[in-house]
Amino acid sequence: MSANRPPMVRRRVGLAAALVLAFVSVLAPGWISTGSLLALVRVPLESVVVVLILAGLRRPFARRTVSILAAMVFVATIALAALDRGFKSTVGQPFNVVTGWPEVRDAYGVLRDSAGPVASVTLLILIPISFSAVTLILAGAFLRITDAVGRHRRPAAIGGFVIAASWIALGFSGAQVVPGESVAAADTIHTVVVKAEQVRIADADQARFARASATDEYARLPASSLLTGLKGKDVIVAFVESYGQVAVQDTFFSVGVDDVLRRGNAELAATGYQERSAFLTSPTFGGISWLAHSTLQTGLWIDSQQKYDQVTAGNRLTLSRAFAEAGWHTISDVPSDTGPWPIGRSFYHFGTELTSQNVGYQGPPFSYALIPDQYTWEYFQKHELAGPHRPLMAEIDLVSSHTPWTPLPHEVPWTAVGDGSLYDPQPDQGLSPSEVWQNPHLVQQLYGQSVEYSLSTLISFLTTYDNPNLVLVVLGDHQPATVVSGEGANHTVPISIISRDPEVMSRIASWQWQPGMLPDRAAPEWRMDEFRDRFFAAFE
Repeated sequence: MSANRPPMVRRRVGLAAALVLAFVSVLAPGWISTGSLLALVRVPLESVVVVLILAGLRRPFARRTVSILAAMVFVATIALAALDRGFKSTVGQPFNVVTGWPEVRDAYGVLRDSAGPVASVTLLILIPISFSAVTLILAGAFLRITDAVGRHRRPAAIGGFVIAASWIALGFSGAQVVPGESVAAADTIHTVVVKAEQVRIADADQARFARASATDEYARLPASSLLTGLKGKDVIVAFVESYGQVAVQDTFFSVGVDDVLRRGNAELAATGYQERSAFLTSPTFGGISWLAHSTLQTGLWIDSQQKYDQVTAGNRLTLSRAFAEAGWHTISDVPSDTGPWPIGRSFYHFGTELTSQNVGYQGPPFSYALIPDQYTWEYFQKHELAGPHRPLMAEIDLVSSHTPWTPLPHEVPWTAVGDGSLYDPQPDQGLSPSEVWQNPHLVQQLYGQSVEYSLSTLISFLTTYDNPNLVLVVLGDHQPATVVSGEGANHTVPISIISRDPEVMSRIASWQWQPGMLPDRAAPEWRMDEFRDRFFAAFE
């Protein structure tokens, strides 16, 4: 008797561990989505169903095959829940199984840029190994439970009946231990239904998008009839990374940004500038900035990488192409780019591309931001705006306010910017992302400071250099990630048009945008895809 006790104890401990693993793995998606351990205090019917199916199979090979397939489904559900949680916290919406895969790739690119190639490659290797191991362990747990059911059929049948009856009763009662998670758990079934609905919606949305893409009244007009109201002007569309409504309204960190804008309004007025501001609704949130850029440029609602790839493979009329065809020299200035951008020439029709590699910057990177905004403006002034030149149109992407918002550069005298080497000591004066991101309040604070820096350097650029023919469209690409914007935040971003020419402002008077660079709650709000056509109409 005593000799058999240790094997029996081990068997019971193994069975208990298998039961815990089988239950927890099926309930884990709810835990991941809510962040509450109470989500594990639910009744998982799927585990019981899998065990009953396995118990009805006689052949070992069939049992092993089904157990592995079931484990793969449950692990895939866990992975999708993790992706949903990650996407909600960064881009404000769940992972889409149809359109979301390119965004996973892009997220990895941001991780590589921020954490370095070693850490990112290590993570890339560990993820599939971990999920494969969990799948095999979970499959083994189901087989162990099935063996126990075979030895104790009557108690197992009673237990299964009790669990099933409890699940049905709890389902009808609607009982919840955490908001949004029924005690009668069906996470796998729910995931399958939701993701299948995503496929249906994506198909319908794609059909609508194809119809919208095929209609463009401005593409039929001759270039000579477009943009005549801006003849002789240098036009810059400046995207301020992550510049969202939370930066200017109702947050503790908006106070500093608002102060910068109020001072800027006075400084700009003293040098002859006028500004009009409003809000736009961005197609993206928390990241994937190029969706906003392409939406503004094309007049199409581009809210996925799939749509972006489709549009940029065609010949849709963009703002930059219209300027190019009307005689402007077109420039893209993207300090985060480290190589050629084929779409810039083939689709956007930019004649010159400025990247981190060809603007002579010899200073340090600031995490994701390879070049400080002030250097970007200084280089552009010296090499594109100063001296005689034909009218230019440029899109400039300002990246100092890009996540992770640390370390941050600080302003220096314009005459001292040079080749950027004076920035060498500045990154070490700030905190590292690993330090900052342990404290959400600190993340929000530094986000606000990054926007203050971006806007302050922009205003200083305008008041330092005399460019009487300059017209700026300054806007945010999207709201910052959920850690800054909060759960359920909108997609609203500020936009301003700045010029010294009263005629420019008179052409947009019907828009009823507000004076200054700080719009309030009464300011108009358009969808970002409406801007292109309204801009064409105002300046044709």
